[in-house]
Amino acid sequence: MALFEELQKTTEHLSKHRQPHHADAPILRADNLSLQYQSGYAIDDISFELHTGERLAVVGPNGAGKSTLLKIIAGVLTPTTGQVQIFGNAPSRHICIAYVPQRNQIDWHFPVTVADVVMMGRVGQLGLFRNPKASDWELVNGALEIVRMTHLAKRQISQLSGGQQQRMFIARALAQRAELMLMDEPLTGLDVNSQEEVFNILGKLQQQGVTVVVTLHDLQMAAERFDRVMLLNHQMISLGTPESVLNPGNLLAAYGGHLHLIPTEDGALALGDTCCGEE
Repeated sequence: MALFEELQKTTEHLSKHRQPHHADAPILRADNLSLQYQSGYAIDDISFELHTGERLAVVGPNGAGKSTLLKIIAGVLTPTTGQVQIFGNAPSRHICIAYVPQRNQIDWHFPVTVADVVMMGRVGQLGLFRNPKASDWELVNGALEIVRMTHLAKRQISQLSGGQQQRMFIARALAQRAELMLMDEPLTGLDVNSQEEVFNILGKLQQQGVTVVVTLHDLQMAAERFDRVMLLNHQMISLGTPESVLNPGNLLAAYGGHLHLIPTEDGALALGDTCCGEE
């Protein structure tokens, strides 16, 4: 899939008729979301709210609808029923949403530099056919400095490591001045140091009031690193604190026979077959 096809889909039409924010509305409200294909429901009857600055991990087995949920929130997919509201309005014309697809969905050989990708975050502010100003480049350079990639600004994206790719996308969201960041499996394939770098930057975003939604396979990471967890298997099994969501009953309901619970001194160790790609 071409780089622009996923990354620009949520911003290329935003220069017209931008939606206002309603101060009394949550940053994200999903009401009865369903998306049905001929083969069945990708997601079914999902409702929840998020408030500014929260950090949510969405977990569940392969094919559970995690990627689908993020794409509907971003406005990339249209639900069969239900609606999403961002600060009280539909997501399709909000420039405050940054959507980062799975890395395997992006053509990393597309001939653009790191700085080019980060500048894509300014498209919604600039409009499609206006050239960036000095102030836009200042935002891009500042975003690259925050994620420690200033020295890689002119590097082709095909030459980046997995961790650098994710930091580049976070810089794009910073340049965009995103208030809601949606990241689909951003930690897959990253080593421990690269994962820690991503979490350090996400921590800085949270301090700035940015709301972050991340899909994950790693249940322990979800429990240790996130304020709230959503357990999903087409339907929402549970949403709340990690302690209230990731209990044996909920996990068995989500994973069924693919999950094995092993008693330990500290509780139950969950082993699942969620190592492979999503949807």
